[in-house]
Amino acid sequence: MDHRPIVCSPRIHMFACSVVTLSYDLFDGKAPGPPLVLLHGLFGSKSNFQSIAKALVRRIGRKVLTLDARNHGSSPHSDTITYHTMSDDVRHLLRQLNISSCVLIGHSMGGKTAMTLALQEPHMVDRLVCVDISPCPTLPQTGFPQYIKAMQNVHLEGKMPRSTARRLAEEQLSATVKEASVRQFLLTNLVQENGQFKWRVNLDAISNHLPDLLDFPEFRTSYPGLTLFLGGANSPYISSENYPDIERLFPCANVEYIEGAGHWVHAEQPQEFLDAICQFVSSS
Repeated sequence: MDHRPIVCSPRIHMFACSVVTLSYDLFDGKAPGPPLVLLHGLFGSKSNFQSIAKALVRRIGRKVLTLDARNHGSSPHSDTITYHTMSDDVRHLLRQLNISSCVLIGHSMGGKTAMTLALQEPHMVDRLVCVDISPCPTLPQTGFPQYIKAMQNVHLEGKMPRSTARRLAEEQLSATVKEASVRQFLLTNLVQENGQFKWRVNLDAISNHLPDLLDFPEFRTSYPGLTLFLGGANSPYISSENYPDIERLFPCANVEYIEGAGHWVHAEQPQEFLDAICQFVSSS
């Protein structure tokens, strides 16, 4: 298997509303069929899906791409982060790579980006998977505002080993972020640049646009392709209250739940997640 991580552009600060050239990794499969494109959630990065992408290549054989959203991972920063701008970024990259159609799989924020692109450009999305997210406003008790505030309040002065920086950052986060697993997830964004540690996510832009990210754009169109809403059985992100909007916008959708999984379905139950994706992609 040929794994070619490709950073498409240097980290630069983009003006609002410009298309951002996204960083991506390609996991090269030889089987025919539309490639699988994986979109991470808020505060995530393409590395979240690395083991899943490799497993999908082994099991399905097609090419798999993992993308860093704007203001995340190795992709450039921008003052604006909305679902329309993020779907524009994905569309731009797919066209650059001459991918006319793909199986689009998005978790949380990435799921809403995937839904937006499917509703805007249905011919570009062969099939759609939305992981633990619906086309509805996200519950306000997500904790994201508190996470942003806690990350903004972390101070790491002077040069120090990475292990020390992570320990100090976790200690400062722990006053607000009580779950150890969430702290470890947020700490994946701590990077060293020019001898100083900083967050690689654009916290200011995310904070300014958090209402947009917790909401979902209004659409009067529908996506006619096969769609899977794959939720965690222990998560509140896809509930029966969301079913009318799912049916209106995605009339060919099925809703399934993975037992023993919360919001991070692919991390908590990776085998069951892979089984569900492979069955959906290969179904007629």
